[in-house]
Amino acid sequence: MATVSFDKATRIYPGGEKPAVDALDIEIADGEFLVLVGPSGCGKSTSLRMLAGLEDVNSGAIRIGDRDVTHLPPKDRDIAMVFQNYALYPHMTVADNMGFALKIAGVPKAEIRQKVEDAAKILDLTEYLGRKPKALSGGQRQRVAMGRAIVREPQVFLMDEPLSNLDAKLRVSTRTQIASLQRRLGITTVYVTHDQVEAMTMGDRVAVLKDGLLQQVDSPRNMYDRPANLFVAGFIGSPAMNLVEVPITDGGVKFGNSVVPVNRDALKAAADKGDRTVTVGVRPEHFDIVEQNGGGAAALSKDAPAGLAVSVNVVEELGADGYVYGTAEVGGEKKDLVVRVNGRQVPEKGAQLHVVPRPGETHVFSTSTGERLSD
Repeated sequence: MATVSFDKATRIYPGGEKPAVDALDIEIADGEFLVLVGPSGCGKSTSLRMLAGLEDVNSGAIRIGDRDVTHLPPKDRDIAMVFQNYALYPHMTVADNMGFALKIAGVPKAEIRQKVEDAAKILDLTEYLGRKPKALSGGQRQRVAMGRAIVREPQVFLMDEPLSNLDAKLRVSTRTQIASLQRRLGITTVYVTHDQVEAMTMGDRVAVLKDGLLQQVDSPRNMYDRPANLFVAGFIGSPAMNLVEVPITDGGVKFGNSVVPVNRDALKAAADKGDRTVTVGVRPEHFDIVEQNGGGAAALSKDAPAGLAVSVNVVEELGADGYVYGTAEVGGEKKDLVVRVNGRQVPEKGAQLHVVPRPGETHVFSTSTGERLSD
């Protein structure tokens, strides 16, 4: 077992000027499950490949435990990697695939057999040990790839989008298996995905990257409750957080026909930057649907309904919950909003709702810099 450190690790591809990964600084604890997540091209797979020794590090350092592995070849790093395409040898049985790295390393046959059988038992693969990969389903092949990594007993597991080839239902069950397996084995794991739901459900901590730069690294709960900037706020959460630019007014911000109270320190910080507006973030579940002048926000006019008028375009009914996808006019512009509603009381398409953010559940960001202003 080992800690992993990225110490201002930077990767610039030949012929490129902009770093693919720019001064990445992360400390990963012994036995921790860290997920690297972000949109395509953000540098997450490059970061993993730098740790694996498959990409050069142009500046900075990478350490596994107390060893500087920045310029060590992959075979000397004591890591095991699980790829998205499984990378199994088609002519070998499951048992031979799982034990191949140990065979190359000269481990005695009896010891290999024992380790393979132990890993197969953990992964529920015992009855498939004599089969070839072509006789297995996608989920079973992925478990074989996991087994091949487990038998090596590495210090660090590296996983590069290992579930992306599986169907939706299998992805859910397999991610649960991987997360519980990692906790049982206690092996430090760095896992790359573009799927933020995967990231939030599997990781002890999540690191969000954008354009090669680390945006935030935190526990899934803290990242959901306190995103560091507009990018993280819009990326983490499904459906995504609603982000609306609104004018600052006495006592809060003007949200449609209501004044919504927000953190005074946040408004002062915005004013100090010279901003006349802030961007308010509201999760779909943190909108209240209000009747005339109701719902915890003061209406600006007695004749106008409180809150923001949302025209219902689409309703997704999910049983317990429903999601309203609608359009509102904010500052003279049309803005798409998502509002969670009671699954038993969903509005009709074409209806109009008036919504206000729930007090204490708003996130305030600087419109100019994108950084978080509220506590």
